[in-house]
Amino acid sequence: MFNLICNKKGLSMVEVLIALFLTMIGVMALISMQPQGWLLSGRSDYLGRAAEVLHKELETKEALIMNPCNTVTEGTFNKNIFASGTGGAGTGDAPYTVQTTIALVGTNTWRLSIRVTWPGNNVVGVRESVVVTRQEYFRSPVGCVDNSQALNWGIL
Repeated sequence: MFNLICNKKGLSMVEVLIALFLTMIGVMALISMQPQGWLLSGRSDYLGRAAEVLHKELETKEALIMNPCNTVTEGTFNKNIFASGTGGAGTGDAPYTVQTTIALVGTNTWRLSIRVTWPGNNVVGVRESVVVTRQEYFRSPVGCVDNSQALNWGIL
């Protein structure tokens, strides 16, 4: 029984070559997947930043529409911004186009639609819509400050 477990012959050259061949195929398969991984990583980075821009724009515009003091102008408004929120591009920053559409759907009720696109993905991007109504709770506490220019032209 001891002779079966402890075989002193070692590995043959054919076995070594087969092991090297199989290892080489595995490494080549991993290397071939790397470019696709980099593409998907870049796309997920753009999508994550676009989702952040979309969320910020949606909350800002929704709050301005809910304030009864502001004048709401219907239409479609476009602006170009950077994901960092600064006026210019920082290191590794990406430019985005934000399209805001405001449409009256009822008395004191608007549909707010926002679409965010980036270079190389101008067709779809990310988008979201919400129905917004006026609410007294959102009235400016000190008088009626009109932020309608901020609402329509993306100043805030």
